[in-house]
Amino acid sequence: MYKLSKTRIYIILAICLAGVFFAFPNFLGSRIELPKWWKPVNLGLDLQGGSNLLLQVKIDDVLKERMSTVEDSARQALRENKIRYQSLKTGADSVKVKIDNLNARTKAVSLFKKMEEGLNVAETPEGVIEIAYSEQALNELKAKIVDQSIEIVRRRIDAAGTKEPSIQRQGADRITVQLPGEQNPEYVKSLLGKTAKLSFNLVDSRTTAAEATRGKLSSDSRLIKGDGGETYVISRKAVVTGEHLVDANASFQNGEPVVGFKFDSFGAKKFGEATSKNVNERLAIVLDNEVISAPNINSPITGGSGVISGNFTIESANELAMLLRSGALPAPLEVLEERTVGAGLGADSINAGLTASIIGLVFVVIFMIAAYGLFGIFTTFAVFLNLLLMLGVLSVIGATLTLPGIAGVILTIGMAVDANVLIFERMREEVNHGRSTRDAAEAGFTEAWGTIIDSNLTTLVAAFVLLYFGTGPVRGFAVTLAIGIATSMFTSVTVTRLIITGWINKYKPTKLPI
Repeated sequence: MYKLSKTRIYIILAICLAGVFFAFPNFLGSRIELPKWWKPVNLGLDLQGGSNLLLQVKIDDVLKERMSTVEDSARQALRENKIRYQSLKTGADSVKVKIDNLNARTKAVSLFKKMEEGLNVAETPEGVIEIAYSEQALNELKAKIVDQSIEIVRRRIDAAGTKEPSIQRQGADRITVQLPGEQNPEYVKSLLGKTAKLSFNLVDSRTTAAEATRGKLSSDSRLIKGDGGETYVISRKAVVTGEHLVDANASFQNGEPVVGFKFDSFGAKKFGEATSKNVNERLAIVLDNEVISAPNINSPITGGSGVISGNFTIESANELAMLLRSGALPAPLEVLEERTVGAGLGADSINAGLTASIIGLVFVVIFMIAAYGLFGIFTTFAVFLNLLLMLGVLSVIGATLTLPGIAGVILTIGMAVDANVLIFERMREEVNHGRSTRDAAEAGFTEAWGTIIDSNLTTLVAAFVLLYFGTGPVRGFAVTLAIGIATSMFTSVTVTRLIITGWINKYKPTKLPI
């Protein structure tokens, strides 16, 4: 105990200084601009106010689209193999086709099984073939859709300039979005309410909209509305989709706002081939199942870039460019719940948390000094250092401090002295057994170490269980509790031991001041 190496002392001091350094921004206020790597702790929604949105991913809409694609693939397979069928219908989660001829039906089943991995093909006695996703494939599809939705939501909110949003999955098909400091989430809601699915489809010049309305419509085409109220007949199969966009920016052309876009190499190739083969035809630009413009193809577009024109304002052009850059949502989102927390309520929560922390700290300090004298003062220093280290760690990892998190901090203040109480009581026992001051101090740290590890380890396990299984506020409490346990073990054992060792070596006391 009394021969701590210089290396060990320097490491302890370096850790303490680093913790104080990274905790320091929390005392500077928000007006001072700091580098990204040196920021204060993020305050959660309940501490600084803001908005909370609960979104539901409409997975059923995606499943219908997938079934429509399966229907198109099945129809194409039947036509290519000249298999006669009576009806081909798409349901909510399956595609059904009736084929009377047994041999043709057997051949069709074999073709359908090869269309896509994860499809189950079943045959009924009535001669109906049903195509649907297997349960495993369906669960994987749903998980993928929600994960993709979370990523796109994050990109859009980041692009909108909202600071420190919290975006988490809730349940199987819901997403919680917390926007600290955002008192008017209408703009964010408008961004999240747009799927931003972009596609380029050729306009079917063989059929007019009026003829299509009367029923003269090819199975390869469909009717679609334009943003100006006009109806178009377009090809079902897109020339290229927004998935192949790599960039989009708002600009001006002939004095009007437009959105410039650029494809990746695959998209550029497909777009160039389509425009080369269809010169003097019209190309519909479809956004969220609505034609925003349908320009004429005057010449092949082989550069992999172009512009989208329409009735844009500067704001709408910038918004569309941002949505296209962020990517399309795989499924529409529906706002199920919206809550707004005022900044005043957040300030009240902070004040209440600070008051509780100060009261708890004062009582801990009074008890430790009254019970253990000078060693209690050493412990008080360690408790303050522990708080700074906690703030430093929370700041470095970018954690968000919530009201339950403050509860974890308050709990840690009381727990921070547990180890010291065990150590000091062991010292007293050793003195009562006739050991010298130095030996008693040495035994206090070495003999109590096993008990300290056991007590803190069980609490740490509980914190990790809460972190793994909990959500929202519970996780915030678990994070601060786990960090507090780690920092308190460091300060109450290592730092306190360093202080007491220095004091004993300097003053060589004959009696412990406890």
